[in-house]
Amino acid sequence: MKIKGELRKMLVEFNAENVVQYQMLFYNSETKEEQKLPMNDLIGQNVSFQFDGNIFCKKCGTKTKTSFNQGFCYPCFKDAPESAECIIRPELCRAHLGEGRDVEWEEKHHNQPHIVYLAASDVVKVGVTRETQVPTRWIDQGANEAIKLAETPNRYLAGVLEVALKSEFTDKTNWRKMLRNEVDENIDLEETKWQLEELLPEDLAQYITEDDEITDINYPVLAYPVKIKSVNLDKLPSISGKLMGIKGQYFLLDGDRVMNIRRHTSYEVEFSISDES
Repeated sequence: MKIKGELRKMLVEFNAENVVQYQMLFYNSETKEEQKLPMNDLIGQNVSFQFDGNIFCKKCGTKTKTSFNQGFCYPCFKDAPESAECIIRPELCRAHLGEGRDVEWEEKHHNQPHIVYLAASDVVKVGVTRETQVPTRWIDQGANEAIKLAETPNRYLAGVLEVALKSEFTDKTNWRKMLRNEVDENIDLEETKWQLEELLPEDLAQYITEDDEITDINYPVLAYPVKIKSVNLDKLPSISGKLMGIKGQYFLLDGDRVMNIRRHTSYEVEFSISDES
């Protein structure tokens, strides 16, 4: 089986056992259509990526030599609202003021309810996501469990609240530990959440949510890597091997190799599958 198209971020959802169900997503620039490929049943089979050297901006479709910020050409990286600084630093968002690179886009995506959350793996991480992106955001970063900390009416306030907690918690994921599945079993997210109430000023503490549900996240993995070797299509235009599992937006391949699918957004590839050992 072979599929050719531009890579996009994998689609995710839960099944009844809270096991992440993955779908590869390929975009055909000629037909303007997307093709989805369910991946969970393919774990344990051999997969192959053949990169033809073509990269097309996911925003404007222009061919580009280099992908900026996971799929943009340089002009779109500089000007597109999807690549604005407040994507990484939500405390800089100005959508609530009716400002931004694209006011209509900002209103639709950033001047909307946002969640500040705590996610656990080897440590507790604080993060921000749009309410409609729960639990997708938690899955994409490879969290093992997560809890909502606060609900705010816009991205800016979520960012301000996150910044207030950065002295206590990291906002970065240690991707190597995440992919080795190094987990601190002693983390109690609910207890941690309510300890934070005293750290926040009153104007921010009012957004803490009473929702204490902890979401457990299980990934379809046969075996986790031990000594991680990151591979990418810029250095190796042909990558193949047995798919040992998927976590976050990473393929776990045999030989302790890992491949970040999201990093290759907009790369045109031929993807093939074989059940041969």
